[in-house]
Amino acid sequence: MSREMHPNVQRVVAAAAERGLVIEPRSFPDGTRTAQEAADAIGVALGQIVKSLIFGVDGELVLAYVSGANQLDESKLAEAAGGLTCQRVDADAVRKATGFPIGGVPPFGHTSQLRIFIDPDLLQFDEVWAAAGTWHDVFGIESHRLVEVSGGAVTDLKRG
Repeated sequence: MSREMHPNVQRVVAAAAERGLVIEPRSFPDGTRTAQEAADAIGVALGQIVKSLIFGVDGELVLAYVSGANQLDESKLAEAAGGLTCQRVDADAVRKATGFPIGGVPPFGHTSQLRIFIDPDLLQFDEVWAAAGTWHDVFGIESHRLVEVSGGAVTDLKRG
């Protein structure tokens, strides 16, 4: 049973190709909106799920890739970004900055350029899984390639 690829997923596949990557999105009709849902659907460890989180640091929107097993420490993200304050942004701001809905934000293919910060815990896995533009679509990528193609800074972001 195949379905036509969602336009958001097509954008992610094209953005990957621009970076020299070939990705194979997988679709899960029941959804992969949360890290736990994604890990369960794919059959991988929770830590292998890339949570793409958008936050405002002193008014600048930044992107953090956080292991599904971890919670983001907002003060660590603020410090990494050279700011003082860090706060969540609403769904409209996420969609405006990335072109994707919360729960479906991929690591690349965004409508605007954002600074990226990466949880080093993702690098303990050979392969990690990220959203492919919707709540239902994900793709696997080697963790070191995620760092390479995103140009993100690997830094401690974990709460606790």
